[in-house]
Amino acid sequence: MQKGIRFRAYPDRQQQNLINRTLGCCRLIYNKGLAMRDESYRNGVKAGYSQTSAMLTELKKTPDLAFLKEVDSIALQQSLRDLDRGFVNFFQKRASHPQFKSKHRSRQSYRTINQGDNIRIVGRYLKLPKLGYVKIRKSMEVGHINNVTVEKTPSGKYFVVLNVDFEPELRPNNGGTVGIDVGIKDFYTDSNGNVAENPKHLEKSMRKLRREQKKLSRMIRSHVTGYHEGDKGGKIPVYDRPLAECSNIRKQRLKIAVIHEKTANQRNDFLQKQSTMLVRENQTICIEDLNVKGMIRNHKLAQHISSVSWSKFFNMLEYKASWYGTDIIRVPALFPSSQICHCCGYKNTAVKDLSIRTWECPVCRTRHDRDLNASINILNKGLGILA
Repeated sequence: MQKGIRFRAYPDRQQQNLINRTLGCCRLIYNKGLAMRDESYRNGVKAGYSQTSAMLTELKKTPDLAFLKEVDSIALQQSLRDLDRGFVNFFQKRASHPQFKSKHRSRQSYRTINQGDNIRIVGRYLKLPKLGYVKIRKSMEVGHINNVTVEKTPSGKYFVVLNVDFEPELRPNNGGTVGIDVGIKDFYTDSNGNVAENPKHLEKSMRKLRREQKKLSRMIRSHVTGYHEGDKGGKIPVYDRPLAECSNIRKQRLKIAVIHEKTANQRNDFLQKQSTMLVRENQTICIEDLNVKGMIRNHKLAQHISSVSWSKFFNMLEYKASWYGTDIIRVPALFPSSQICHCCGYKNTAVKDLSIRTWECPVCRTRHDRDLNASINILNKGLGILA
């Protein structure tokens, strides 16, 4: 198997400049390759990775783009590989049409391949092509490195993600069985009666985030000198100077990026701990096969559903289950887990109302907590599917 390991990197000033230039060159080649393939499609000519790779070779020969020779050539090729993969996913209807990249995107990264052991860890340093030895915060031992992704976050931090060979060892678990009903008020309730509270990291930082975003909005409006009509209608603001040259706006955007980064780190830490605990304690975990993407279309709940990150939580459970030998059973989303009495099987359609948190079964007179009853039904349904 393969897995990714993320380390914080501390490049010096020259290495930072080279990383930023490499990011810009990869973005340039990606956009030129996308424009070439779109134009070829309009002209009825087939263009794939081979044609874009030949285009890259020609671009390096032009005097105006001679700076492409100064960065990692493998990284430029990998950007074209990513473009080709994007078109494959698009034609197979797994993704939308590839879009042009902007330097203002939240995530800036490039990938390079380990060839001839040109990428290796030496003590506290990681040797990378063109960059040389970059200081990293190494938190664990790694195996053979296949490729490395160099990332620059919006807050200005640098990370390296190592794709390494991984030999999973089946670790013992406590052999339990559990059903999980996820929610918004409580992150999840399991069939054993345990409740994990929703930490609501985004909601807790929203007040500060809203204040800083208002400051940024006022700064941007202060540079507006007028408006002009856009190609598709609407008014486009005209600024007295490029916003990238405004140091106060750059500083304010950095403050907002730091808040978002802290929230994401808190959420990821919580999900990692909860998923690891569940996989270590249970042999069989039953979860709902939720269509989270469709649920987010509900604008009243979209922010709360995105904040709890159910999809990421389920993904963590699945890949960690392969390490521990745990079974993950997905129960169909249409299964009415909240409406069925787990004692006698009576179906109470009135429980479709989400405001009903407790209800009494009219047949067996059992008093149910909505989430606990749902988790028990999910467990029973999952065990039936497994059988």
